[in-house]
Amino acid sequence: MTDTTTDQPAPSQTDEPVTVVLQRLVLPADADFDTLPLYVESGMVRPAPEQEDEDDTPPPVVMDQTIHPDLVLGRHSLRIPAGTRASFATYFNAFPASYWRRWTSVTQVTLSVDVEGDADVLVYRSNARGDQNRVAKLHVEPGQPTQFRLPLDQFGDGGWYWFDVVAGMDDVQVEGARWSAQVASADPGRISIGITTFNRPADCVALLRSLGSEPQTLALIDTVFVVDQGNKTVEEDPGFPEVAAALGGQLQVIHQPNLGGSGGFSRSMYETAYGRSSRYVLLLDDDALVEPEGILRAVTFADLCRTPTIVGGHMLNMHVKSTLHAFGERVNRYRFFWGPAPHTVHGHDFAERPLRATRWLHRRIDVDYNGWWMCLIPTEVVRSIGLALPIFIKWDDAEYSLRAREAGIPTVSMPGAAVWHVSWADKDDAIDWQAYHHARNRTLAALLHSPYDRGGRLLIESMAAQVKHALSMQYTTAELRLWALQDILSGPDHLHRTLPTKLSEIRQYRSDKTDAAIQQDPLAFPPVRQVKPPKRGKDPTEPGGAVGRYVAAAAGVVRQFRPIRDSSTSNPEAHVPAMDVRWWLLSQFDSALVSTADGAGSSWYKRDPARFSDLMRRSTQIHRQLALRWEDLAEEYRAASPSLTAPDAWSPTWSRLDGD
Repeated sequence: MTDTTTDQPAPSQTDEPVTVVLQRLVLPADADFDTLPLYVESGMVRPAPEQEDEDDTPPPVVMDQTIHPDLVLGRHSLRIPAGTRASFATYFNAFPASYWRRWTSVTQVTLSVDVEGDADVLVYRSNARGDQNRVAKLHVEPGQPTQFRLPLDQFGDGGWYWFDVVAGMDDVQVEGARWSAQVASADPGRISIGITTFNRPADCVALLRSLGSEPQTLALIDTVFVVDQGNKTVEEDPGFPEVAAALGGQLQVIHQPNLGGSGGFSRSMYETAYGRSSRYVLLLDDDALVEPEGILRAVTFADLCRTPTIVGGHMLNMHVKSTLHAFGERVNRYRFFWGPAPHTVHGHDFAERPLRATRWLHRRIDVDYNGWWMCLIPTEVVRSIGLALPIFIKWDDAEYSLRAREAGIPTVSMPGAAVWHVSWADKDDAIDWQAYHHARNRTLAALLHSPYDRGGRLLIESMAAQVKHALSMQYTTAELRLWALQDILSGPDHLHRTLPTKLSEIRQYRSDKTDAAIQQDPLAFPPVRQVKPPKRGKDPTEPGGAVGRYVAAAAGVVRQFRPIRDSSTSNPEAHVPAMDVRWWLLSQFDSALVSTADGAGSSWYKRDPARFSDLMRRSTQIHRQLALRWEDLAEEYRAASPSLTAPDAWSPTWSRLDGD
């Protein structure tokens, strides 16, 4: 065996150490060209010079030799043509050393690479600034595994390890690689998986098929709970018998009416924590595609964490598969709004900017929460802090991790564990039926967890949002947001009581509103006709700065008291694509066709001065009540939280709805 050891000695152990595989080299099962940049690269890449603003960073220096999908021989095997170089400095195959250094008991890792043929193996590391250097190089000896012992002591704030393979005069094959560690003891945990589904039987079957495709992943699973809340059941899909047979007795389908994500995931959490011996429950979205290797990594990471830890997977874009939605997410406590963590870039495409070329990716990112598209929760945490809040959709995942954090339980978003999911850019969730849940649940989470008086800027931003929606002729959205705040004022008892019924009430209200009615046929609407041409022939432009926005808003409000042009009631004055929808633009029309985010249809917005005035009057009143009652409401909701999230609170709802 060829062995290269750095100058750091291995830690001494009082007990006989146990070797645990932390991460294996993995390649796309279908050799998908779109996902290949997440697994392997070729050529040389150097990071661009450091910049204060990532958006201003010049392109990286890339000496490209494209890896063709035909070179992928299997899940763990790659052929490298003679005289070329393959790099595993990629999202799925680089080793995120700083995360293991920060959160686990691992202090040193061993990289083992199996190569057949004449080749050099080169090992690199980076620091939190993205600076990179080679730490080892070995020429492969025939029939001998190549190993490197690598310390983790210098990865306090960030950094990765990875390796490259350079072929000699003939083609070579990489037959696998493993990152392992010796630990004092190993007690591998098992998982149950919770999938909440609603009328997506084909998507859910595809997810189940991926879970059954990897024997090592399947061996970890006690039970796969599919909580089916729709009327198009997963059993009706033609592929269901096949995946059910593959999963065998590990699959259990539970039918219940639609209680949203929190209702479905809480059911899986409850069944796992109180009915199974699993150490973890893994929550997965029904329309996600999972990299099964990521499940192994998440479980192993959680096993070795120093304290019980929620371990989340990242979300990759289903439509642009090499793009990462967010590297980490935080809740801004003053605004009480979620978003990408500082020092990260939203929507990062690894095909355009590889790991080696992107400095900010090398900083360790600590998060407040992880979305429940993929999230591993220890069952002891469930038994300690309870189930999800009964809030149907939005903020249930963020609130859960905030609650856990207050109990001393961290959340880690783990690089190399991920699912592919549809991007939020393709959804209208801020203005459709979900507007109620956005407003209600954000305010609820702030009442429970905001450290600022009256939630910091939350009420100011909430009122500003009301003005923007009303100026945009999105009256139904503004009305649903008022429903949300009225329910908040009614107290915590409304949460469980309205969970099964609120969605149907919202849909009934939206059913006859023109701004909520979507027509897919472009000819369903009269042709666009703008009687009054743009001023000086110029299209409206975004107001600059805070003063400009205030002036535009004031002008928009004044305009609400002017008569409506007769022509606007028979013909829309403009067609506004979803990507251009802005309040300052829509406020200049008396009517407009507005496209949906997914491009499937359009709605006809029509200005209504009476509705505008009524919404502004009631919005002002309700926000004033919230401000005056904030402290009392916060105390009331915080006192009720343990009972709202307890199994005893959820069980009657499930029993009643199951017909038991």
